[in-house]
Amino acid sequence: MTSPRTLRTAAAAALLLALTPAPAVAQAQPAATAAPAVAQAQPAAAPQSVRGVLLPRPTGASPVGRETLHLVDRSRADLWVPERPRELMVDLYYPARSAAGTPAPYAGPREAWLLLEDAGGGDPGALAKLSATRTHSVAGARPQRGKHPLVVLSPGFGGPRYTLTTLAEDLASRGYVVALVDHAHESLGTVFPGGRVLTCVACEKAETLEDMRKATVQRGQDVSFLLDRLTGPRPAWRHAAVVDRKRIGASGHSLGGAAAASVMAQDARVLAGVNMDGTFGDPVPAGGLGGRPFMMLGTHTDVHLPGGEDASWGEAWRNLDGWKRWISVEGTDHLTFSDAPLLFDQLGIPYDSPTPSTIRPERAVELVRAYTAAFFDLHLRGIPQPLLDGPAAADPEVHFNAPAD
Repeated sequence: MTSPRTLRTAAAAALLLALTPAPAVAQAQPAATAAPAVAQAQPAAAPQSVRGVLLPRPTGASPVGRETLHLVDRSRADLWVPERPRELMVDLYYPARSAAGTPAPYAGPREAWLLLEDAGGGDPGALAKLSATRTHSVAGARPQRGKHPLVVLSPGFGGPRYTLTTLAEDLASRGYVVALVDHAHESLGTVFPGGRVLTCVACEKAETLEDMRKATVQRGQDVSFLLDRLTGPRPAWRHAAVVDRKRIGASGHSLGGAAAASVMAQDARVLAGVNMDGTFGDPVPAGGLGGRPFMMLGTHTDVHLPGGEDASWGEAWRNLDGWKRWISVEGTDHLTFSDAPLLFDQLGIPYDSPTPSTIRPERAVELVRAYTAAFFDLHLRGIPQPLLDGPAAADPEVHFNAPAD
């Protein structure tokens, strides 16, 4: 089997990144037939005295709210389960009017149990700690008035949407509406309405580069469908009026980052994109992305550089025809651009990596947040960002790459 980097990482990601909490607020579309699912035992909730994983606080000025949508695109069959229409679970993070209310959960007992079971562990303490973890978002909070730019976030192959929670919350605290997407059958265990747990069928079926190209294109189509449901004449979200339809960006980790470029090639509504360490399974077109800005943010290894194992970054760099940056972060590995290292560090769960990370998880979160927010502030809000002009003494881990065209 010929494996791109996303496939090489998928086995570990599928086993380790299975945090899929049940939705706090769900607006479900009726399903035509029962979806492939796996029944799981329901573990007991963690005792109230147990402290969860400590997630870094958002850095923006606004409190954060969260609601959840279930969307079904009946015009498309799922790539992995063709007898089913394509389904999405979407967490919406947004600037809220107040911080009063109940914090939204990071992962419920069922989801925590799935993670630990598939990671090969059964430590009751880790289960209790992960189950007790809470976000910095208020479930069902009322959004702030006005129009807010929209950023769509997509997780890595095998990983659920919650592995990008720290980035989603931070962007929302800075004034963005963030749509964090779970793509059906592409994470180890995603809880859908009715208690269905959809497994990672894609982890078994995706074996070739062509499979990953199709997967990337499908994710781009998912984002376009989501935009239709958030910005169309009959929006699925009750607060959709706060979304600024003229200021939309996309980002993601691994396959989710590649999908940001793919949707920009398909959909002119997406004005700016960021790929966080993902192979471009759907290559950037030779004619570019219509002059729209794009940033590549990844590991500081030879993987993406000329002669490395992933030639797609060099090709993308040559084809990008607008404002562009290629930024790498020293000491990182592939999972650094998600919440995974932060979780594993506090839960005491080891994970294997071809290039072990040496950066502290909290510092990695800080850098990913800062450079992603700077990118969208510049290109969706028009606010100058010296941080993106070149190396900064305060961030010695960050390198600006500019290979010759």
